[in-house]
Amino acid sequence: MSSSSSGAATARTTATGLLQRLLPGREPRAAADVLPVRVGGTEYRQTAATPARVLGFDQALLWVVVLLLAASIVMVYSASIAMPDNPRFGSIAPTHFLVRHTVAIGVGFVAALIAFQVSMNAWERMAPWLFVVSLVLLIAVLIPHVGTVVNGARRWLSLGIMNFQPSELAKFAVLIYAADYMVRKMEVKERFFRAVLPMAAAVAVVGALLLAEPDMGAFMVIAVIAMGILFLGGVNARMFFVIATILVLAFAAMVWLSPWRRERIFAYLDPFSEAHALGKGYQLSHALIAIGRGEIFGVGLGGSVEKLHWLPEAHTDFLLAVIGEEFGLVGVLVLILAFLWMTRRIMHIGRQAIALDRVFSGLVAQGVAIWIGFQAFINMGVNLGALPTKGLTLPLMSFGGSAILMNLVAIAVVLRVDYENKLLMRGGRA
Repeated sequence: MSSSSSGAATARTTATGLLQRLLPGREPRAAADVLPVRVGGTEYRQTAATPARVLGFDQALLWVVVLLLAASIVMVYSASIAMPDNPRFGSIAPTHFLVRHTVAIGVGFVAALIAFQVSMNAWERMAPWLFVVSLVLLIAVLIPHVGTVVNGARRWLSLGIMNFQPSELAKFAVLIYAADYMVRKMEVKERFFRAVLPMAAAVAVVGALLLAEPDMGAFMVIAVIAMGILFLGGVNARMFFVIATILVLAFAAMVWLSPWRRERIFAYLDPFSEAHALGKGYQLSHALIAIGRGEIFGVGLGGSVEKLHWLPEAHTDFLLAVIGEEFGLVGVLVLILAFLWMTRRIMHIGRQAIALDRVFSGLVAQGVAIWIGFQAFINMGVNLGALPTKGLTLPLMSFGGSAILMNLVAIAVVLRVDYENKLLMRGGRA
């Protein structure tokens, strides 16, 4: 044996003895038992001495979600405090929307705890059935005297303590189903008719039911979720761009063939004109006024003027405008950065799962990132006047029971993916 080999062996022996003294009761594992996984520049190893930072689940993500929910309680109360003065709402208490929003968060928290207990293997088995349940509810909401009509749209089912919006469940169901579908079709993902067409047909059925409500915004989110999962699942890029082109043309046709949607586009282009300022451009013009009043640091919490019956839906679709007025550019930027960080973090968890050969879990996590990131982008774009007005809430922030409920369930599933990732890296079984 050479002197260099002898020296290396001695060094290994010394290191092993030192490790045993530092960690009593820990036996060194064979090299065959070590599974290094590198994700985003960080290497994880499947060893008994796994660092504490890779145990449990992503607490930073959880705390960001908790902070967003806490901020949502404050801002929903601030944005809705003047609602009792509006005859349209009847005689309601000043805390009416605050209480309902807090109850929705409580129900969502319980549902999230339950969802976290469900393994990803179980979610994979339930995917087709969950999709069928969402279709049944989307049909049920269109039945007279079953679905609740609000502002001319039939989108809600009354559950007593809260109204449930089946389109929110459909977002989650399509996400789970698309991830399961891509895993099953992995071997034929390069073939359009066998890999893409069946999924496109499923999304088209959901879209037809949503447009009947009508709820074009939810259809857009669902279509983007399905497309994103197909792309991340490895569908041929040419097929992906063909699908994207077809969808863009389809949405353009829907807008052009619908007079009120077409008028909304024209109002977006010039919301302050005489023709639109008191019509389709009313919400956008007052949202821009609110954000303009906020300037850099805002007028202070509770100081918004636009929420005093000037800005419609201030506690739902246009909550960001109230945030911009009361906390200014700084508040809006903090919120944008929070959603950007959260979306990136969830995508990282998805990539980590795929690196561990857990494709379904990875696609589910990345699908949630697409869902929350895209919907937040649309809502912020609408509030800032960068996109045409569309009825989409700000995830985890806007008033809306079913939206909060499904957002929290989706986040819980992501945390479950992260928990199982870390369990595998410790040498356990998911």
